[in-house]
Amino acid sequence: MTTRNLRIVVVNALIHPGSEDDEAMHAQVERARILRLGLLEAGYDIVASLPPDMYLPDRIAQLQPDMIIVDAESDARDVLEHIVIATRDERRPIVMFTESEDTASMEAAVAAGVSAYIVAGLQSDRIKPVLNVALARFKREQKLLDELSDTKSKLAERKIIERAKGLLMERQHFSEEQAYQKLRSMAMSKNLKLSEVAQRILDVEDLLG
Repeated sequence: MTTRNLRIVVVNALIHPGSEDDEAMHAQVERARILRLGLLEAGYDIVASLPPDMYLPDRIAQLQPDMIIVDAESDARDVLEHIVIATRDERRPIVMFTESEDTASMEAAVAAGVSAYIVAGLQSDRIKPVLNVALARFKREQKLLDELSDTKSKLAERKIIERAKGLLMERQHFSEEQAYQKLRSMAMSKNLKLSEVAQRILDVEDLLG
């Protein structure tokens, strides 16, 4: 996945007429225009521009974008709540452009999984390098998470094997080496992983009480 062929969903924290003054509304419209222009000039595929409402998680699940860009002029904690729900099961790089320098908002964004939090930096010529950095950071973080998950999985498998070995040593009076070789032999004959055979032995023990 390269930045040039990214499928992007833009989430605009829209200001509705009547809820704010005209100046604020026009500023938000101009921000949305600059963002869209910058994305299109860089060759990105904008699959949708969505409001931050309760339907956002479902729409993101349907569209399956590669990246989510949040355009929020001020505090966007409500937007982040919807984003967290939308990316809970399938993480995606998230870039937030905002005018808010509030530290609490920034910390909330990072905790929600935002890859890049850009304050007062919405210029069309800056969009591409920002997305490049955000994507690289996301890939690095995802690699670390995958490695951590793999390490935890291997540790869990090792514990299962140790429990099964202990059970064989207790029930059949094997030495530790004999118990290991028994597990290994069973795994090879059944074309299973050592941990899978160990888990089956533990499952049978649980069934038999």
